[in-house]
Amino acid sequence: MTEHKKLGLTARIVIGMLAGIIVGFFFKWLLAGQEERVLYFVGLDIPLKALFIDGFFHIGGEIFIASLKMLVVPLVFVSLVCGTCSLSDTSALGRLGGKTIGLYLITTALAISLAIFAALLFSPGEGVQMQSDANFNPSEAPALSQVFINIFPSNPIESMAKGNMLQIIVFAVLFGLAMAMSGKAGERLSAVFNDLSDVIMKLVTLLMNLAPYGVFFLMAKLFTTLGFETIASLAKYFGVVMLVLVLHGFLSYGVILKLLTGLNPLVFFRKMQDAALFGFSTSSSNATMPVTMETVTKKLGVKNSVASFTVPLGATINMDGTAIMQGVATVFIAQVFGVDLTPGDYLMVVLTATLASIGTAGVPGVGLIMLAMVLQQVGLPVEGIALIIGVDRLLDMTRTAVNVTGDAMVSCIVGKSEHAFDIKVFNDINAGTKEEDIDFHHLR
Repeated sequence: MTEHKKLGLTARIVIGMLAGIIVGFFFKWLLAGQEERVLYFVGLDIPLKALFIDGFFHIGGEIFIASLKMLVVPLVFVSLVCGTCSLSDTSALGRLGGKTIGLYLITTALAISLAIFAALLFSPGEGVQMQSDANFNPSEAPALSQVFINIFPSNPIESMAKGNMLQIIVFAVLFGLAMAMSGKAGERLSAVFNDLSDVIMKLVTLLMNLAPYGVFFLMAKLFTTLGFETIASLAKYFGVVMLVLVLHGFLSYGVILKLLTGLNPLVFFRKMQDAALFGFSTSSSNATMPVTMETVTKKLGVKNSVASFTVPLGATINMDGTAIMQGVATVFIAQVFGVDLTPGDYLMVVLTATLASIGTAGVPGVGLIMLAMVLQQVGLPVEGIALIIGVDRLLDMTRTAVNVTGDAMVSCIVGKSEHAFDIKVFNDINAGTKEEDIDFHHLR
């Protein structure tokens, strides 16, 4: 008797995603114009929307997201402490930071330049006469001086409680350096942190095995409430953003990876499937960070000393997907309002969006705040953001998948340049896949 081959994690996540989309469409059709529709069951009137959409789907999705976010702070802190204290040369830390931040800024500038070029080529806002009842009041971005001040925590416990990633990174680096300088005491503590790191990564694996169910709940609720009428009215804008996201995510990253490392981009993209699907489902680089970290270290072969720094920093400041949205949105809004932008204005858009990716890191609603800053810089009405909010949810999902892929790509480049990269793991198609499966019936 032959034994059936167990489906891989990627296949299970895709099945959960597709099932959620189908169920979401079904409930959207079922509740069309009948928000208060009820289900008659054993003499009871059960409101479908309250039971399923606001009940099972909402609760299941929120628990899944909360579970992922639960791991972010301990994972970043423990991994970064382990990585920093293992550095034999402290000067490597400055080199590591310079390479990482430099690459993230370069890819962001490339992303927004590509977006502006595509938007000018396809002109998504020409001939569009749109009005929107939606209002957008952007939060004020912090001043540059305050950004640098806010990087350093006055209370690291409070920073962890609030999930302020830049402050956690700074404290973890300083703590790791202090451990490396503390002799025997540092070595004993290092062993404890290494054990903690192993346990946390196993917890990540446990949650990854539950991911298909969480993805199902998220997709089911999203596609029950998604308004495709708005997408149809903004089809050209939506299409241009999606096109640039796909081009940048595959072509730009693939070419950069090949030129700077010589690695096979096809192997890289194949191994990024799970992390990209997580990013697409959650729409959050921070929530996806545990999966990205496991993918980068276990499947791509980047050593923890590098990945523990590049991945959390990327989830905080690498916003290539957001930059693409800003580039296309700026041209779209300018065309809708009949404003002609000069080449100097477009250059200012590139510079503002690139630098703002660091300046607004960790600020809630960061994408729209950055876009408001860009529009103000070139004299466009900030109210124009209200026109595109309706289609931003689906685009946000794709942007996150691109951002997560960019984090991993930069990690590979920095890891290889720092000789902290295992080429055998990268080329092994099955690397890291065995760790994904947990037998919940036999824990030992």
